[in-house]
Amino acid sequence: MPSVSSSLAAAMSDAAAAVAGALDHLLPKSDFPESKLFEAMRYGTLNGGKRLRPFLALSAARIFGVGDECALRTAAAIECVHCYSLIHDDLPAMDNSDLRRGNPTVHKKFDEATAILAGDALLTIAFEILADPRTHEDPQVRCRLVTALARASGAHGMVGGQMLDLIAETTKLDIGAITRLQRMKTGELIAVSTESGAILGKASTQHLNALRAYAHDLGLAFQIIDDLLDAEGTEEETGKSVGRDAQAGKATFVTILGPERARNQATLLSEQAIQHLGVFDGRAKHLEDVARFVVDRKN
Repeated sequence: MPSVSSSLAAAMSDAAAAVAGALDHLLPKSDFPESKLFEAMRYGTLNGGKRLRPFLALSAARIFGVGDECALRTAAAIECVHCYSLIHDDLPAMDNSDLRRGNPTVHKKFDEATAILAGDALLTIAFEILADPRTHEDPQVRCRLVTALARASGAHGMVGGQMLDLIAETTKLDIGAITRLQRMKTGELIAVSTESGAILGKASTQHLNALRAYAHDLGLAFQIIDDLLDAEGTEEETGKSVGRDAQAGKATFVTILGPERARNQATLLSEQAIQHLGVFDGRAKHLEDVARFVVDRKN
C-alpha cells in the first residue's frame, strides 16, 4: 500500500497534468502580431509548479461529487489568477526576482511591459472562464464563483496583501499585522480555491464554513513555511530567488518568532486544519494530506 506522501504525490501529479492540459486548451495562441503576449501568458503559466491551488479546488469539488469538467475549469481559472500574481510579484517594482520555478521570470524572458500585460490578461481570462456556462450550468453558481474569486484576489485580498507587503519594507509590523498581511496576500486565494469546490457542489453552510476554517489555517501554515524557505532554503531547492525578505529588511514570521517557533506554529496550524475536516467523515483525505505536505515541503 503506498504511503501518504507517495499517494499524495501521485494525486498531485495527476491533477497538475490535468490542469496543465486544461490551461493549454484555454490560453490563447495565434500568429497575430500580438502573439508575443500569448507566448508570455503561456510561459508564465505552463512552466510547472506544484499547482497546489488547483489541487485544493479539485479535491474539495470531489467531496461534493462535482463533475470533472466543472471542477477542472474552475481550478484552471484560479491558477490563472495565481500565475498572474507571480508574474507581477517578480517585477522590478515588486520583488525584483530573476528566477521562478527554476526558470527566468517572465520580465526577464520577455520584457517588463509584456510581463505586465501578460499578468493583466491572465487575470481577466480567469473570469471569462468562470462566467462560461461550461463551468457550471447554474448561473447563480457561476456568479458566486466570480464574486468569491474577485474578493479573494482584489483590494481586500491578494492585491491588498501585496500592498501591505510593500509597506512592510519601510514600516515595522507586529505579528498581528504580519498575520493579516499573509492572510490577504496568500491565504485568501488558498481559501477561495478550497471554497470553490463547495460552491460548485452547492454545499451546506456547515460544510462551507469547515472548508473556510481549514483553508485559513492551511494558508498561514503555508506562508510560515514560505518564510522559512526564503530564510534557510537555496535557489536549487526552491526554484526561485531566496533571501529576499532579509535583503528588504522585512519582518516575517521567522524574524519575529525565530525558526524553531515558526516551524512549531506551522505544525500546529496544520493539525488544526485537519481537525476542521472531521465533518466530512473521511471524504477529505487529500485535503488532510495537503495540510501535512505544506509543512514538510522543500519548495
